[in-house]
Order: sequence, then structure tokens, then C-alpha cells
Amino acid sequence: MSTTLSFTRETTVGAIVAAQPGLARLFEHLGIDYCCKGKQTLVQACAQRGLDTATTLVLLQSAADALGDSPVEIDAAGMTLTQLADHIENTHHAYTKVELPRLVEMADRVAAKHGSYDPRLFEVSASTRNLAEEMFDHMEKEEVALFPLVRRIETETEGSCARSMIATPIRQMELEHDDAGRAINHLRELTDDFSTENPCCNTHRALLAGLAAFEADLHRHVHKENSILFPRVLELTSPSSTQACTP
Repeated sequence: MSTTLSFTRETTVGAIVAAQPGLARLFEHLGIDYCCKGKQTLVQACAQRGLDTATTLVLLQSAADALGDSPVEIDAAGMTLTQLADHIENTHHAYTKVELPRLVEMADRVAAKHGSYDPRLFEVSASTRNLAEEMFDHMEKEEVALFPLVRRIETETEGSCARSMIATPIRQMELEHDDAGRAINHLRELTDDFSTENPCCNTHRALLAGLAAFEADLHRHVHKENSILFPRVLELTSPSSTQACTP
């Protein structure tokens, strides 16, 4: 059965994936950034990648039809703000806390053993370590400061100081998402798109596969915040929906 798309060439790519999460895979295949650049319209994103918008819409329709018979991905857009914050922590933050230290350790080993053969491996090691440090700092800010504010706002029935202060940390998190996106793109460039065709050893192969998997999770992680959680929080705390700041 065909699924009629509810978006057009002027719909943002972030909104498309928010409505139909399974279409994220097609965007990744096309090289369209739906997380850090999720506010771009489909036509803008296609222009940036040199893609024909009409053809891309046809591909999206085909992918949407195929998804009709596939397992449903998690409906982040249908969650409450608290549920979504909990989901991001328990799924993406938990994965990152386990996976990045493993990737750092492997990157260090591969660079130490094979860096003389491919000097880029030293930069891969340093870049992976820097990414890990930035991500851990970023997640701590969200878990200690931002997400508790989000949960508090959702449960309050009156205006509060939490509502008036939320926009600034959200903007900071978005900027840090951009930094993480640039970092993973740099790692992709250093590794020839995480190619495992000619790895130096099995550890190198595992590192490349791990970086590719981390990139895919990072895209979903950032998308859920930039295109779903943050816009909903900002809409809830816009001037028209807030009252005077109360203790």
C-alpha cells in the first residue's frame, strides 16, 4: 500500500525525519545532513548536495512505501518532553559513554602500531580523543543542567525562571552539535569515508566500523534534540505561552 507523503520541497529535512524516522537512512545515503542542518528545506539540502529535488521526492516516496512493511522505529515526536529527554540519556548518551572510550583506545593502538605506514592515523587518534572529551563534556551539561530544566518546565503550570533561561543553553547545545558534526566529518575525511577495504589490521577494521556506527548514532542523537526536543521546548517557552517569572 502506497504512503502519501505529508511534506513538500519546502519542508525542512529535520521535520521529515521527525515525522518518518526511517527516512533517515535515505538521507544518510544521499549525504543530506538532517541533524545539524535539519532546519534546511528539502530543496535547499538538495541544492547543497547537487541533487534534483523532484527525483529526491520520488526516492523519499519509494522509501516511505518500503517502510510500510518494516518494523516501526521509535516515535520520538510522539513522546513527552520528559520521555524524550530520558530516551536520549538512556539510549544515545549511554551508547556514547561506552563506545567512545573503546574507539579512543583502538585509535591509540592503531596509531602506535601503524602510524609510520599511514601518518593520518595519528590525527585519527587525536581527533577521536578530542571528540570524546567534547562529547562527555556536552552530555554532562545536558544531564546536569539542561534536561532537568526541560523536565521542570513540562511539569509546571505557571511561568518560571526555568522558562526564561532555557533558550541560552539550548543555543549552546546546538553550537556544540555543530562542532561534533564537524569533528566526525573530519574523521570521515581522514579515513576515506571509514573505508575498510585496506585496513592495517583487524583492530583498524574494527575502529573504522565503530566510527561509522558512531556517526550513524550521532546523527539520530542530534536530530532528536535539534529537530524535536529543542523546538518543542522553545515553543512551550515562547513569550506568548509564558507568564511572569516566579520563584
